[in-house]
Amino acid sequence: MSRIISLDDLRQIAADFIRAGGLAVAPVPFDNDRVFFQYIDEEGAGKIVLSGWLKAANTIKDFFFPRHEKLFSYERIHNDVVLADAPEFGKPQLLFGCRPCEAASLPILDKVFGWDYQDRFYQSRRRMTTVVTVACHKSDDDCFCSSVGGSPENTEGSDAILYNLADGTFEVRPVTERGEQLFEGKTSESTKTGKACPPPPVRFDASKCKTWMDGHFDSPFWNEHALRCVGCGACTYLCPTCHCFDIVDEGSYAKGNRVKNWDFCQSALFTLHASGHNPRPDQGARQRQRLMHKFSIYPDKFGKILCTGCGNCTRHCPTVLGVKPFLEAIEEQED
Repeated sequence: MSRIISLDDLRQIAADFIRAGGLAVAPVPFDNDRVFFQYIDEEGAGKIVLSGWLKAANTIKDFFFPRHEKLFSYERIHNDVVLADAPEFGKPQLLFGCRPCEAASLPILDKVFGWDYQDRFYQSRRRMTTVVTVACHKSDDDCFCSSVGGSPENTEGSDAILYNLADGTFEVRPVTERGEQLFEGKTSESTKTGKACPPPPVRFDASKCKTWMDGHFDSPFWNEHALRCVGCGACTYLCPTCHCFDIVDEGSYAKGNRVKNWDFCQSALFTLHASGHNPRPDQGARQRQRLMHKFSIYPDKFGKILCTGCGNCTRHCPTVLGVKPFLEAIEEQED
């Protein structure tokens, strides 16, 4: 027997979570068939969208690794500088309705923010969040989760996964104890069971591409295939696993905050030295860094590809670049 729940009851779970003092993040209508992940209130729970293609205009990493985050404040008092740490994330959080390729980014980011330095800001958000995903019922030409070890019903990073039964109800499959507790007593038994869509075709052989990249650092391929890159950063800002950031002091000599802000490797300023030298002087070198980080450097260090195959990098690129077109072109290289 399976366990099912109605869309109205799912929305009620979110509303009850908020009423109990927690925070809820969910996809709400944004533009045509797209949705936007955002914090909602009790009234907003009624607008949660869990069916349709759900082309999100942002990623769930915003709620674990914010675009702008205060680390500590400083104030100069006479000859002393007084520091005050920013508080850790302190409320339970429910992240509702993301796709498996989004949730799969979380175990990847865990390694980055819990490696040689323990990032208590990220870790507190991660520790306080319950993640409920929705299995995919379709894919598009930009999806490639199957090329990086994922699938339309991947449960990595999820506490529970929902399957749309197309009749206003969803099958609930808890993955962790936290997911079990969230739905305890809120489902009914049924003989109906859901299924995800077939995985997208394998677009490239990630292992073969890594081997080629490792041996062709100075290949003209990089500049040739990056000619149309405009360095806008859409690929990195809308990637659920990209995690580059800068740390700056905002304020005055007397008082201010040290903050962490998103940064991106496709910017000409990203590696610009104070001397004026830039070791990655063009978009070819910057695209090479991004691809090698995802498919060579990170896997060598952590044993996992720094990509979930969501396709956002191509889907939102103004010149239709991104991971998939690059890796497909790499696989065609003969030397």
